[in-house]
Amino acid sequence: MSQYFAIHPDNPQPRLVSQAAEIIRAGGVAAYPTDSGYGLGCQIANKNALERIREIRRIDDKHHLTLVCKDLSELANYSRVDNAAFRMIKNNTPGPYTFILEASKEVPRRLMHPKKKTIGLRIPDHPITQALLAELGEPLMSTSLILPGETEPMVEPWEIRDLLEHQLDLVIDGGYCGIESTTIVSLLDEVPEIIRKGSGDVSPFLF
Repeated sequence: MSQYFAIHPDNPQPRLVSQAAEIIRAGGVAAYPTDSGYGLGCQIANKNALERIREIRRIDDKHHLTLVCKDLSELANYSRVDNAAFRMIKNNTPGPYTFILEASKEVPRRLMHPKKKTIGLRIPDHPITQALLAELGEPLMSTSLILPGETEPMVEPWEIRDLLEHQLDLVIDGGYCGIESTTIVSLLDEVPEIIRKGSGDVSPFLF
């Protein structure tokens, strides 16, 4: 049975954030709010937690996973970006974007796309997510909380608890945080490619 923390969306309670981080460090899978719906997250190094997320989502190893980072310094540790791509990311983060980039050697192979050796990276604009990442001291391995057969992320934390309480270790109730997924932008080539239009404005990436 999952724990359920109601954390203030603008002023996260440090005690609850610390407890949430401890659950994740102990191998837990958490549902947490972002600036574009709720996500599922776990510690990067925990293979078992990753497999549990794949089972909940019913996704295989070809589905791009995302490293949710606190800031650009973390992003640079886990990806290879040229100056032009870095400027585009810097100008549009934090925000509701997922960027597809070439993974660095710091990324475990099980998190990469098996053929392309790429990874999704994002820096969300949400106080709870930012507080949790600061407490963890490392990115979250994450994916949108979109249940099998659905096209949009879950938006009601009580519903997440009701449906997934036996599959999760923690549900963070951060209130309503939108129904649109992130905009996904591939920066693997010189010209950005819009993979999915979501809540992030695509105009900065159109040339």
